[in-house]
Amino acid sequence: MRGWQIEMTGEPVDVMRLGDLPVPVPGEGQVAIDVGACALSYPDLLLVRGAHQEATSTPATPGVELAGRVSAVGPGVDCLAVGDRVVGLAAMPHGGLAEVALSAAGAVHRLPDHVADVTAAAMFTAFQTAWFGLHERARLQPGEWLLVHAGAGGVGSAAIQLGVAAGARVIATAGSPEKVALCRLLGAEHVIDYTARPDFAPEVNEITGGHGADVIYDPVGGEVFERSRRCIAWAGRLVVIGFASTEIPAVKVNHLLVKNYAVLGLYWGPYATRSPELVRRAHAEILELISAGTVSPLVMDVHPLEQAAEVLASLGTRTTYGRPVVLPRSER
Repeated sequence: MRGWQIEMTGEPVDVMRLGDLPVPVPGEGQVAIDVGACALSYPDLLLVRGAHQEATSTPATPGVELAGRVSAVGPGVDCLAVGDRVVGLAAMPHGGLAEVALSAAGAVHRLPDHVADVTAAAMFTAFQTAWFGLHERARLQPGEWLLVHAGAGGVGSAAIQLGVAAGARVIATAGSPEKVALCRLLGAEHVIDYTARPDFAPEVNEITGGHGADVIYDPVGGEVFERSRRCIAWAGRLVVIGFASTEIPAVKVNHLLVKNYAVLGLYWGPYATRSPELVRRAHAEILELISAGTVSPLVMDVHPLEQAAEVLASLGTRTTYGRPVVLPRSER
């Protein structure tokens, strides 16, 4: 089969090699998947660089999020069968930037026929992360003010849409006029271009009539986190999703007391083993919203397998939006 592989960590264009690889064989509790689509995101870049909190061994095929069809089942798997369409996470080091990947049977979920592979791959982690951040961690309520940072990104664009679907009033920040326009199309009532107005806090306070944002969804960290503290509502919830800025802020706990708000962390990955029933519930609700046309994953573009290294490298430039998707099988 054709696929990408890294022998060592580093920048994608330096360490990734495309070639013929052995077809992986599923082990206990695993399935092999003919990959229809692989969505790429910043954590994939961190894995290739060796900078992710969950290191992977080398050699490895990158690509964590995938959709496709089960082609083989390993021992102990009775919940899936050959031919089932699925979406979910690859079992590293056999990732989705290859014609065949491996997944733990419990890490993939069935797909209805009307949801295309590209849509499913771009949907899965972004919408799961947004759903857990807004509903499981922050307990977002209808009518509340929701501030979403990096609103044109994969998880940000999902959070805007799920917030609107939940009846929240959504404010977004984004990093260019084009991304501002995208956030408006996704349903945000107000969008702030932080490249033109880096200190968004006064504007958020003005928009909300001095109330502030009840829930803040922050995948950026650094100075964005610091400024978010200045526009959070009394008894608000600030959900930390990640640190795209590469700066990890310190929490000034005395300020938590002054405004009685909570800082909540969200690392979605462990929920797959700690609360699989909750992941299944989120998957079902997200599919219902997609089927109804209420939400739709933001796909930046679709690429052939040959372009995967360049696509991964572009994720470090902060010029991308949504999810870029790679098609490992040319016939698809």
